[in-house]
Amino acid sequence: MQDGNHSLDRRTLLQRTGAATSIAGLAAIAGCLDDPSSGDDDIDELTITLSQFPDTIDPLNYITGDYFNVYDHVYEPLFDFEPGEGIFSRVVDDWEVQEGEGATELYLRDDVVFHNGDDLTAEDVAWTIERTVDPEIGVVSDIGSYGLGSIEGAQALDDTTVSVEYGAAPGLAEFEFGNYARAVNMEWAIDNYDADQEGQAISGADPEDFNGTGPYEVVDFTSGEEIVLERFDDYWGEEPPFETVTFNANKESNGRVNALRTDETDLTINILPENVSTVNDADDIEIRRVTSFRNIFCPMKNTVEPFDSQEFRQAMNYAVDNERIVNSALSGYGEARGQPVAPGINGFNDEIEPYEQDVGMAESLVEDSGYGGVEIELTVPQGRYLNDVQVGEMVADQIDQLDNVSCEANVVEFGIVSDANSAGVDPDSFDIPFYLIGWGTITGDTDYGTQGFFTIPGNEARTFDDEELSDAILESQQTEDPDERRQQLEEVNQLAHEKAPFLFLHTQESIYGVREAIQWDPREDESVHIWEMET
Repeated sequence: MQDGNHSLDRRTLLQRTGAATSIAGLAAIAGCLDDPSSGDDDIDELTITLSQFPDTIDPLNYITGDYFNVYDHVYEPLFDFEPGEGIFSRVVDDWEVQEGEGATELYLRDDVVFHNGDDLTAEDVAWTIERTVDPEIGVVSDIGSYGLGSIEGAQALDDTTVSVEYGAAPGLAEFEFGNYARAVNMEWAIDNYDADQEGQAISGADPEDFNGTGPYEVVDFTSGEEIVLERFDDYWGEEPPFETVTFNANKESNGRVNALRTDETDLTINILPENVSTVNDADDIEIRRVTSFRNIFCPMKNTVEPFDSQEFRQAMNYAVDNERIVNSALSGYGEARGQPVAPGINGFNDEIEPYEQDVGMAESLVEDSGYGGVEIELTVPQGRYLNDVQVGEMVADQIDQLDNVSCEANVVEFGIVSDANSAGVDPDSFDIPFYLIGWGTITGDTDYGTQGFFTIPGNEARTFDDEELSDAILESQQTEDPDERRQQLEEVNQLAHEKAPFLFLHTQESIYGVREAIQWDPREDESVHIWEMET
């Protein structure tokens, strides 16, 4: 557990040693992308091409990485987060755990303004958190179930002090609000969008429909295609490095690579392994890569047949050759996995080995389950993860090779899979029980990779119904000693391995194509922060 003063001291140390990048570390940038040798002080434009374009503009109504990469520059996080290091001051200048009260007080800067000119207040922050976790006054979002799972509410104590209440250990709560708190202008949102009404999301297609405190404001927006940002002149922090930033999307890796090669974009994500050499062989662009915190897996909702059988779920894991999938579909840009989280995450269990393909074992377990001869379908998204269609089709084909199970892959848009993942375990609420999805444990803690999927109380979006697994996670949430809690989380991962709520696949690498003139290192949590770039 860390309090605000401890975090500030450590951040100062990191800044001085060059180990952390933050708003305070930004400087005026010289040069431009088109001519990195130029000596003037002009700041050039930047274009970033994602694999999918946001389909909502409400900053509380999504939990998808591509969306955060766009909107975090408009609706900035309250904290800076460094993977493996923790949270550091940003809009929140300092914070203090209220011992024994289940609360932490956040002390806001007093010079932060929204893009419409209104001052940021503690009431805005408290209302934003309430709207995220209380479906009766806001949108029903995965952020509430996954990102802020232990947060119970918030209240403004004065103009710049917010009390955040939670039902877990302070250290866990800090993982959550340190990553998923972003401020919405309460009066603006209610007056213009009725955003205090149940299920009412902020919507629109004009620049005026965005109003955050971030270093960039929206100046042009074409829904589904492009969003253009410009520096916000009254931003409280250091001037960001580019005057204009444009985000667009292309779901095809070839299209993203071609845009990079023809100077239509400056940075693109999710380069497929087969396109790496194309980028490396071109002038002035290069590949940058990092092992991510994102695991790829296939949830199996256990409230419907045949996935209500642990033997059948284990059989699906034994049916699949993860090593072959990584080496073939991903050209080695990944690592087989047998638990919900990736290495480097607090609670990752080094003792857990991935399931190894054993067709005989798989067929025997299917017979034990009583579901021999069953036909199933694997729903696979297109263009969201590294070679997701190829991976999904290989999984389905390997399952189909069993003598007593038939399996086909159904390729769909990512939104269909995302909706399936949010639909919960009530059989009346979903019709897709088996699908491929990825999950990045961006907080750095196992709880984020498990509680939204597996805990039962108050969690209608869970994908698995098992009291033993749920109770193990809930117990870990209340443990304040970090070593004891880490051991509990390792046991949670072991239990998940045995109960097989997922068909476990792999941890994927993040592969970016980027213009050489941009000084920027990819992050394990897949966040693309413009304020961390220089040219």
